[in-house]
Amino acid sequence: MKITAKGEYGVRAMATLALEYRAGPIPLREIARREGISHQFLEQIFLPLRRAGLITSVRGAKGGYVLAKAPEEIKIGDIVRTLEGPIAPVECVVEGKEESCKRSSACLTRGIWERLRDTVSAVLDDITLADVITSIDAP
Repeated sequence: MKITAKGEYGVRAMATLALEYRAGPIPLREIARREGISHQFLEQIFLPLRRAGLITSVRGAKGGYVLAKAPEEIKIGDIVRTLEGPIAPVECVVEGKEESCKRSSACLTRGIWERLRDTVSAVLDDITLADVITSIDAP
């Protein structure tokens, strides 16, 4: 599994929102500037994040985007799954689709892919946006 620019930039932009969580809405252009991401690409990234309930848009002169929940409540896995889809190294171990593989009962390598999926998921689900922004202050 490879995280695309969409997933990487999405996590970076969400970390920026987490840093400013109590400061109020941040304009999309400001997030794009801080992170060196194209404004247009960031618009495409924020649409699914908003639909997933991870961010909220605020209209008006002082508008922008804010996290929909506290940084402690948003896991990196939530962001990655929203932007990249299911976490699975191969199609046959996508959660909820395990039974679609006709070879699952005889596959010698299936256990490897399930273990990899579960390990990656566990890591991404163990890290919150709060963890990301507090690691900035760590020595």
